[in-house]
Amino acid sequence: MGENQELIRAAIEAMGYAYTPYSGFQVGAALLTEEGKIYSGCNIENAAYSPTNCAERTAFFKAVSEGERHFAAICIVGGKNGVLTDYTAPCGVCRQVMREFCDPKTFRVILAVNEENWKEYRLEELLPKGFGPENLWEA
Repeated sequence: MGENQELIRAAIEAMGYAYTPYSGFQVGAALLTEEGKIYSGCNIENAAYSPTNCAERTAFFKAVSEGERHFAAICIVGGKNGVLTDYTAPCGVCRQVMREFCDPKTFRVILAVNEENWKEYRLEELLPKGFGPENLWEA
């Protein structure tokens, strides 16, 4: 089994834990550290909507809260009522969180429908001209 297939399986498994009583749209993410550890996440909805957290951010926040800072890739899957039918791209907020911790030129974002149907992007393709920590450093 290849690395991408392992991430896809982990993302699909994480999707099963999604809490989506309002939209029914379940998302799972599997985040790969540079050391090869996988952190999973699912989306968690809230009746007030704003406190809702995406699967990608759940995975990042879990990893960062355990001391991780170096990431290689993330796989994202999603679908209405847990049925994978199309590619699920990360929202803008999640792309910005990825940009905070990842090199946009090398970080891989894998969007999958299943182990055979997936697309891979570099973060810089999904977030061109992104704002990062270096924008706040003095010259």
